Amino acid sequence: MVAKQKILIVDDDNNIAELISLYLTKECFETKIVNDGEQALKEFQTFRPNLILLDLMLPGIDGYQVCREIRHTSDVPIIMLSAKGETFDKVLGLELGADDYIIKPFDSKELVARVRAVLRRFQVKAPAAVPNEKCVNYPDLTVNLTNYSVTYMGRQVDMPPKELELLYFLAASPNQVFTREQLLDHIWGYEYIGDTRTVDVHIKRLREKIKDHPCWSISTVWGIGYKFEVKSE
Repeated sequence: MVAKQKILIVDDDNNIAELISLYLTKECFETKIVNDGEQALKEFQTFRPNLILLDLMLPGIDGYQVCREIRHTSDVPIIMLSAKGETFDKVLGLELGADDYIIKPFDSKELVARVRAVLRRFQVKAPAAVPNEKCVNYPDLTVNLTNYSVTYMGRQVDMPPKELELLYFLAASPNQVFTREQLLDHIWGYEYIGDTRTVDVHIKRLREKIKDHPCWSISTVWGIGYKFEVKSE
């Protein structure tokens, strides 16, 4: 018998949490509800969920901090839930490592569809039993998607999963130009409802950590998008 996938629901409004749990239980997921950030971090360790539905406005430790703490040790899928619909809040959530962002109130069918879509994407990128290492190497830069590591100028560089995935995707196709929409689709796996500033923010963060090199650079193609430019000798 196939084990049910586990969803950790983190929301201080227990009525909403119970409703979400009902939707997901009907779809054959196993759920657990917690109502604050500190409890969420504890249950993350013991419950070991396949995905976390994380409200932003929590008592004590807020959802942003919970996401930040979890991303230090795990790339488990996180979908943020919030009544805040401003682009800044969405971009901040994605920048911290969230995989999706759903605005309250939401339709139950959309919620379930988003959960399934994020889980599918995560399962596709998860390493196989005998992993085929995904790694690109350039002078002074190694991006390893198998173990989610970046080595730059001989030093390990810490970066959230989405930043690393974006860098790997660009570097794996040198000199190929990608539009912001294509990058959104490839990295986040769906047409993100926000705007393409999400990509610009992640590129900005990458450039702060990975400076241009005489042999390569993350280049802007004005009016189109970005490319990982490899310079000929």
